[in-house]
Amino acid sequence: MTDQPTASAARRGGGWKLVASVVLFLAALALLLALGTWQVQRLHWKEALLADIAERQVAAPVPLSEIEAMAAAGTDIEYRRVTATGIFLNDKERHFFATYEGMTGFYVYTPLQLADGRILFVNRGFVAYEDKEASRRPQGQLEGQQTVTGLARSKLLQKPSFLVPDNDLAKNIFYWKDLDRMAETEGLPADKVLPLFVDADATPNPGGIPIGAVTQIDLPNSHLAYAFTWYGLAAALVVVGGMAFFRRRG
Repeated sequence: MTDQPTASAARRGGGWKLVASVVLFLAALALLLALGTWQVQRLHWKEALLADIAERQVAAPVPLSEIEAMAAAGTDIEYRRVTATGIFLNDKERHFFATYEGMTGFYVYTPLQLADGRILFVNRGFVAYEDKEASRRPQGQLEGQQTVTGLARSKLLQKPSFLVPDNDLAKNIFYWKDLDRMAETEGLPADKVLPLFVDADATPNPGGIPIGAVTQIDLPNSHLAYAFTWYGLAAALVVVGGMAFFRRRG
């Protein structure tokens, strides 16, 4: 008689464990499937973004005023082709530490003064480390009114990573594109500086440098691999759960 309540309690305990196991199994499966589906959605978004960027790069360039209007309306201006006309302030160029085809050097950011007096910083391209100073490349210091065609780039609001060194303002070496400091260190009024850059295209400069068209578009697209990972884990969970179920029945 005393064994019956004990056996009944054991069965109830085993039943609760089974229910808990099933609930945990279904929750884990739902989570893995949701993560896999989310990565598939991200994959479609990334592919559409890459296609959009590719279209922007081959579209006809638009006047700077159109890019400004887009930015004011909250439209993404990254990598849109644009033209701007003005006079380069060659004595106020800033230098961004960079590499190009295995060489160490700098991107030359030169203020372009527009007809209305405002300032647009232009990334004119790459020069080797030893050509950092403008005196090493006098032919490339364009004088008079110039028209630049290139890709619009948004202003960075903060340092992209704590791993990036601080800009060395004293040596005019920038490790991240801090537009405000670029302007400030050359005494350019903040209210006159446009909140965007332009990366100049491959139009050759006299003397061969700076070398334009240095824009790097690196948008990793690993979402398909991540989706396979999550769906694979879900499939493995189903296999393990099925084996446990049949062992229990046996």
